[in-house]
Amino acid sequence: MKIAVIGQSLFGQEVYCHLRKEGHEVVGVFTVPDKDGKADPLGLEAEKDGVPVFKYSRWRAKGQALPDVVAKYQALGAELNVLPFCSQFIPMEIISAPRHGSIIYHPSLLPRHRGASAINWTLIHGDKKGGFSIFWADDGLDTGDLLLQKECEVLPDDTVSTLYNRFLFPEGIKGMVQAVRLIAEGKAPRLPQPEEGATYEGIQKKETAKINWDQPAEAIHNWIRGNDKVPGAWTEACEQKLTFFNSTLNTSGLVPEGDALPIPGAHRPGVVTKAGLILFGNDDKMLLVKNIQLEDGKMILASNFFKGAASGVLELTEAELVTAEAVRSFWQRILPKVLEVEDSTDFFKSGAASVDVVRLVEEVKELCDGLELENEDVYMASTFGDFIQLLVRKLRGDDEEGECSIDYVEMAVNKRTVRMPHQLFIGGEFVDAEGAKTSETINPTDGSVICQVSLAQVTDVDKAVAAAKDAFENGRWGKIGARDRGRLMYRLADLMEQHQEELATIEALDAGAVYTLALKTHVGMSIQTFRYFAGWCDKIQGSTIPINQARPNRNLTLTRKEPVGVCGIIIPWNYPLMMLSWKTAACLAAGNTVVIKPAQVTPLTALKFAELTLKAGIPKGVVNVLPGSGSLVGQRLSDHPDVRKIGFTGSTEVGKHIMKSCAISNVKKVSLELGGKSPLIIFADCDLNKAVQMGMSSVFFNKGENCIAAGRLFVEDSIHDEFVRRVVEEVRKMKVGNPLDRDTDHGPQNHHAHLVKLMEYCQHGVKEGATLVCGGNQVPRPGFFFEPTVFTDVEDHMFIAKEESFGPVMIISRFADGDLDAVLSRANATEFGLASGVFTRDVNKALYVSDKLQAGTVFVNTYNKTDVAAPFGGFKQSGFGKDLGEAALNEYLRVKTVTFEY
Repeated sequence: MKIAVIGQSLFGQEVYCHLRKEGHEVVGVFTVPDKDGKADPLGLEAEKDGVPVFKYSRWRAKGQALPDVVAKYQALGAELNVLPFCSQFIPMEIISAPRHGSIIYHPSLLPRHRGASAINWTLIHGDKKGGFSIFWADDGLDTGDLLLQKECEVLPDDTVSTLYNRFLFPEGIKGMVQAVRLIAEGKAPRLPQPEEGATYEGIQKKETAKINWDQPAEAIHNWIRGNDKVPGAWTEACEQKLTFFNSTLNTSGLVPEGDALPIPGAHRPGVVTKAGLILFGNDDKMLLVKNIQLEDGKMILASNFFKGAASGVLELTEAELVTAEAVRSFWQRILPKVLEVEDSTDFFKSGAASVDVVRLVEEVKELCDGLELENEDVYMASTFGDFIQLLVRKLRGDDEEGECSIDYVEMAVNKRTVRMPHQLFIGGEFVDAEGAKTSETINPTDGSVICQVSLAQVTDVDKAVAAAKDAFENGRWGKIGARDRGRLMYRLADLMEQHQEELATIEALDAGAVYTLALKTHVGMSIQTFRYFAGWCDKIQGSTIPINQARPNRNLTLTRKEPVGVCGIIIPWNYPLMMLSWKTAACLAAGNTVVIKPAQVTPLTALKFAELTLKAGIPKGVVNVLPGSGSLVGQRLSDHPDVRKIGFTGSTEVGKHIMKSCAISNVKKVSLELGGKSPLIIFADCDLNKAVQMGMSSVFFNKGENCIAAGRLFVEDSIHDEFVRRVVEEVRKMKVGNPLDRDTDHGPQNHHAHLVKLMEYCQHGVKEGATLVCGGNQVPRPGFFFEPTVFTDVEDHMFIAKEESFGPVMIISRFADGDLDAVLSRANATEFGLASGVFTRDVNKALYVSDKLQAGTVFVNTYNKTDVAAPFGGFKQSGFGKDLGEAALNEYLRVKTVTFEY
């Protein structure tokens, strides 16, 4: 179609680019005039492509469309107007002109929050659901017929920025493209907006953003976050106007002890604490504000409100002066109206906007070779002098988070610079291994060496265990309250979320994880796990037990749940960060200290995690990380007399060896999550489309490197051939490629030895007579790529029917129609029992099968649906003990019985 794009901003730019990629002809772009000499991103992009760009400050005068503007528009011959984000009023002569009319993006679920500041009002009203609408433009204010809507959950601490960046921006772009596609196909609906539930709120301005203190804490929180960062919710206190940012209702473990901040009209004075400013609603409940903007525009940590200016101004070296002048030139370009940038020049008072913050941060990071600099740093040091002082402190490594010396390996990748520690982490410090031993960690995408990583020796294990023991017995960790422990874990989860993209990038580099999956699962579920167990810290309780009384005296018996002490955690290579989190979060919540041994081939996210524990304020020695070999480090942990618990995920063979070592050494507590050959039974009465979709996921999720992967699919005879046909069709659509590419479905296998094992596994299947339908070979390109593979005609006696591939290999066997008990017998004829699944529309059959399947997890009409609150673990030789859920805590606790007589 011929499309006119009318709007502005990065959002408009992205929609424009995606429409061109879809093959549409953009005949013209209408955007806003340049501001302070800077062109809007949409116009800039279109000019690069040679598309006509029009920049009108207005479209009409005295209520009438400007004839010359209308004439220039009509000359383009547009068939559809697309308005992704438009702040101007477009006359109906333009809106109604194209054959298909005009469509507009609106960031709310219409008819709710019509008008401007829709995202702000979604948060201010405390809506639990947010989203966007794409509607057909009419002569009303956001009242046109609906074409498409998508919704999302609004998280308790969402701000305009987080909601926009997480959902409204990326999904909104997809939604606009989908809407145009529907129009081109003649399938676009026109659904009248209901008037029931319609709301209209005006644009939020600074003068209307004053906080009303006569309301509950949640309403105050919603007001602050709904105005964060523009226009900013404010109040008057200490004879000045204070604007609050970064509010949260997550005050678990916070004690309102500190310096009082009287606020006129507030139910109670605020309290400045180390965590920030605690405020109170009229319901006496608390909220926490972490940042305050003073009346002079300077942004500070709320915890520093009563502190004076930082003492001591750094004296810059000649090299640092050169850097400062280079940064001054950045400020000068970004602030063209400022004749000369001085130390007192305020970035924001000089006209800078949020997009300029991003530009400044990126320019400085490029200048300083990827220095870790965040947008928040600019808000916290908004004058040039303060910004240079902050920058130099970071460059010298003596900023507030620089107490620990870290030798990073830095890489420019995935449009960012990742900084990766590569040494052992013992007692809160990054140190070389004994004898400076190292090993290479390899990028499976191309086989290149990422870096040398310290390789722990037996003496390093002893040092780490000693540090963990001292932290447990003598350190602050054992003295702080359970709620304080939870608060530190929440802080760690927040830091992991702040570094989510960096962690996901490292997982892609080191483990070959597809980046988009790593964001959601490898890292996303890790964050959820720490938050879940942080909430358990102050809920670990014993009980009182009635016993026979020692007459004439009486007795009281109670139980206490206590941490076991130093724990060793040995994690696999398929989900390096997530498996670490599943075990470590429960371990720390219970009050233990830990020595973590990541897989030798994937150590980097564990070491980045170690760095974040320092930043979170977790005491030194509580967490220790030792990259190294299983035969050396894992064995020593299993044998060590001061380690009281081992948590292991890996092969059954190694698990048996660990269990034996734990018994012989000091009868350690042990939990094992071992191998699997999970059966998935697909009955003819299933939803076949869903069974194909989930069957694919059950095998190929995370490249098949998934402990609960469906190791064998049993498909009822009457649908077998159609199921196979559809599966093969879907497999051939999968994109195998660089895990950092956003459209990649299937990345490289984790390491070379595993790739070789997969090729041998498939050769075994072919030799025994199974039918290789597709795949079975290494992909002819650099790296450790293996084709998604499908075998059929697999008989029960075959090697591939009994042994786990741990790769992208689908094993399909038939079973006779209606032969329920026979297929159950075949599914259970394995020594493994980690997971299983069934697809059927018959609820009686589903209940019967789930009852009979011998596995720790049974999925019914789904697969891979794990959750942090649901216990996870296997039966038989798939191990014992649980990760996740309340049950996981018991793996890291011991029960003590105390009896009194009185």
